[in-house]
Amino acid sequence: MDSERLIKSCETCTVAWKNFKNLSKSELRLVNENRYEATFKPGEIILKQGSPASSAVFLSKGMAKIYIEGRDRKNFILEIVMPSRMIVGPGVHVHACNSYSLAALTIVQTCFISLEIFNQLMKQNAEFAFGMIEDLSVKSYAMQNKLVSLTRKKMPGRIAEAILFFADEVNQSDVFDMILSRQELGEMANMAKESVVRILKELESSGVVKSDGSKIQILDKEKLKMISEFILH
Repeated sequence: MDSERLIKSCETCTVAWKNFKNLSKSELRLVNENRYEATFKPGEIILKQGSPASSAVFLSKGMAKIYIEGRDRKNFILEIVMPSRMIVGPGVHVHACNSYSLAALTIVQTCFISLEIFNQLMKQNAEFAFGMIEDLSVKSYAMQNKLVSLTRKKMPGRIAEAILFFADEVNQSDVFDMILSRQELGEMANMAKESVVRILKELESSGVVKSDGSKIQILDKEKLKMISEFILH
């Protein structure tokens, strides 16, 4: 982890969190005076589950994964995080600890911002507080949909959904390098690594995708969408 400051000011930041638009110039200066930057290499832990929570984390560059650490090293990836995302876990206001871990998938640039300042701004600025609630609500709704999807879909549907997410949301291309390992794909789709490998081979043999190491190419997107949308009855 490196800590060289790359962003001159929150006021001029081109990737700033959208809720900061609700702050005055003096409030933005307060945020800027109570933050520090850090750069993480792939695989480095940014937040550790169970550790004391003292800061919100803003991703200004790179991609990271939010995951729950389970027993016997069985993790569950809750979300893939991309730039311009503010990360404030629910545990912050419950037991003052991080309720999940956050790790870099690429080189990641972050800003750590004091939670004391966040709480102060929420108390004095209603629009900022509403923006915070809205942000948490959107994330909660997305997580609810993901959990419902995992319980209603068979394993091929879960893998198809993950592939479509990386194609459409992350890479905007049907040919891309999968940033997750097969183990991590399993942690995202709630299945064993061996099942991921087997399903990818099945999708390849049926002409839906082509998989060559980390590179994935979608050959039949409509069929992949059908597999993704199929649910158990």
